[in-house]
Amino acid sequence: MSIQSGSSLISGERQPDIRTGILDNRDGGRRTASTRGNTLVESAIVISLFFFLMFAVVDMATLFYAQTTLQDAVREAGRYAITGNHQQDPGNPGQQLSRVNSIIAVARQAAMGLNISSIQVSSISGGNGSAGGPGDTVTVSLTSSVPLLTPFFSQMFHGAFTFTVSTRFKNESFPPGQTN
Repeated sequence: MSIQSGSSLISGERQPDIRTGILDNRDGGRRTASTRGNTLVESAIVISLFFFLMFAVVDMATLFYAQTTLQDAVREAGRYAITGNHQQDPGNPGQQLSRVNSIIAVARQAAMGLNISSIQVSSISGGNGSAGGPGDTVTVSLTSSVPLLTPFFSQMFHGAFTFTVSTRFKNESFPPGQTN
């Protein structure tokens, strides 16, 4: 074996043969300089698919979080609604919120930062906007839109996925004066 100056064997670097433009691999195989471009294109495709899948996983996790959080919020609001209690008005110390506004405040607090676009409280005897009296059935519904990260899914759902969750409870026995 002869040692030549500038050879890839001496310097330890892979250099193309000046005459043929072919790279020598350490394992004895040879590849042309154009195969490096193929590797770059293949890597770009694989990386693009990887990031698409990662953003899709994040979107699905966000939707799952939003759904479970909204279900918890509507359940907490429903459980508060059946008691007939009122919360203190944060804008007017010493005064209480109406029963429906108290239920809405509990739902917003339990939603933990999700953007709630609509909260409806209704009862069988009082209709929409009424939490009903003792023994009545109260329904609490929440609607929220969750923005998506992945452009493909975002176009399918017009930029956001809308959740509507509701629950229905029977009011406990409480003094009829707490109905408002």
